[in-house]
Amino acid sequence: MKDILISELRTAYDAQLRGVTPPGGGARIEQDGPLTRVVGWHRGFVTGPRDLGVYGAELDLLVARQRDFYAARGEAVEWKTRAHDLPADLTDRLTAAGFVAEDSETVLIGRSADLAAAPVLPDGVTLRRVTARSDLQRVAAMESSVWGEDWSWLADDLTARIENSPENTVVLVAEARAEVVCAAWLVFKEGADFGGLWGGSTLEAWRGQGIYRAMVAHRAQLAAARGIPYVYVDASADSAPILARLGLHAVTTTTPYVWSP
Repeated sequence: MKDILISELRTAYDAQLRGVTPPGGGARIEQDGPLTRVVGWHRGFVTGPRDLGVYGAELDLLVARQRDFYAARGEAVEWKTRAHDLPADLTDRLTAAGFVAEDSETVLIGRSADLAAAPVLPDGVTLRRVTARSDLQRVAAMESSVWGEDWSWLADDLTARIENSPENTVVLVAEARAEVVCAAWLVFKEGADFGGLWGGSTLEAWRGQGIYRAMVAHRAQLAAARGIPYVYVDASADSAPILARLGLHAVTTTTPYVWSP
């Protein structure tokens, strides 16, 4: 029975979540054959249907065309792959073209109604929705601290998303003594049965206290209230076991293949 459920969820994922929600901020979406690509974002982005329908030398040309397109712009590009993609040798051909695999994540899907709950937070921690750019810059600074990289681009990305589709982008922060200790956002896609759970990074000193769980529960609440039956997430190795214990189901894995000039 569980295998049937996972197969159904994966089929719905492939049907509804292979596209790209326009990020705004001057970024645009283009089609190249079976592929959808984003131009003018913090880096290029390419995704496609489960089965690209091209093989061998034709597939090599398609891959090279994406690489060369972004090379001409002087931009890096991420090609989002999934473990059940076809052709099965896509990742081999990406590697041969100079793309490098980054860390894989697990795609998990759960029923909003099953996950929805009032958020339970540690003493002194509050949760609120933010839209002001100053708050989004604080989110980006927190993410930069967590990952040890420059995530300043995130403030621009979230600002553009909120301006472009305010009803479909919910950014939440957990704060303690005016410090952002965790941030997460919920993104809806028009016509889809899914809400995307993104972010969720937590400062090291505040991990293990249920803040991430509270973020998931509250976002599921918001999705359920809107009549969205499912939430999904691309989860890191740290987050995937937590989400599975909460009741989400692993349906595949996703690996970004990145080419940089």
